[in-house]
Amino acid sequence: MAFNLDSIRKGKTIHAPRIFMYSTHGIGKSTFAANAPDPIFICTEDGLGSIDTSSFPLAKTSGDVMEAIRTLYTEPHDYKSVVLDSADWLESILQTEIEAKHDAKELAYGKGALILADKWHEVLNGFNALRNDKNMVVIIIGHCEIKRFDSPEVEPYDRYQPKLQSRASALLQEWADAVLFANYRTLVKKDEVGFNKQVNRGITTGERLLYTQETPAYLAKNRYNLPASLPLDWNAFANALAASAA
Repeated sequence: MAFNLDSIRKGKTIHAPRIFMYSTHGIGKSTFAANAPDPIFICTEDGLGSIDTSSFPLAKTSGDVMEAIRTLYTEPHDYKSVVLDSADWLESILQTEIEAKHDAKELAYGKGALILADKWHEVLNGFNALRNDKNMVVIIIGHCEIKRFDSPEVEPYDRYQPKLQSRASALLQEWADAVLFANYRTLVKKDEVGFNKQVNRGITTGERLLYTQETPAYLAKNRYNLPASLPLDWNAFANALAASAA
C-alpha cells in the first residue's frame, strides 16, 4: 500500500467498540450485554437464565466458538452485537484441549501459556473480523478474582483482576477498546472504638457501577475519554461513548 499526504484522515473515528467487561458474580454483566444493539450470545457457560435474548447452542469446545463466529461472518443476519459469555469458561475449555493434545514436557517452562495465548489470538482475530468487516459490537464477559499486585513503585497490594491466565489477560486488555470493571458502589464508614482509635468499614449502597479507569483497587481502561464511573446500564455507556466522540 502506498501512503501519501492525501491518505491522512483527520478528526475522530468511532468504530464499533470492543469491550472486555469483568466483575463479581451476579452483578448483571449478561443483562448489560443483552441491552446492547440486537445482540447474540456465544455462551461457554449456562448463565443466561431468564434473560430474553438470542444465543447459539452452548459452546462446549473452542471449535464451537469459532464456528459461531464463522456463521456470523459468512451468513446474512440482523445482529449488531456479539457477546462471549464468558472468557474464563472459554479459557478453561482451551486449557483442557491443550492439555489433551500436548504432554507435560511440551507445556513446561511457560510454553503452555504461549500456546494458550495463540488460541486466544485466533478467537480475538475472529471477533476483529466481525467488528471490522461487519461493524458488530463485540463484548467479552469475564469474572474477577482478587490477586496481589507487585508494583515497582510501592508495596504490593491486593486488587480485582480478570480471572484469567496472566498472559491471556494482558492480551485481552490490549485488544479491548474498553476494559470495564463492574461492582457495587462502596463507601467507607469510620467507627469510633475508643482510645482515639477508628475502624474503617466498607458499606455498599447497592448501586451498581461500571468503572472505566484504572485505580489501585482494580484494572480498567478506555480509549474514549469516558467518565471514571457510569451506571451499570448499556444506555448510560452508549450515551457516554457518543459524548466522547462529539
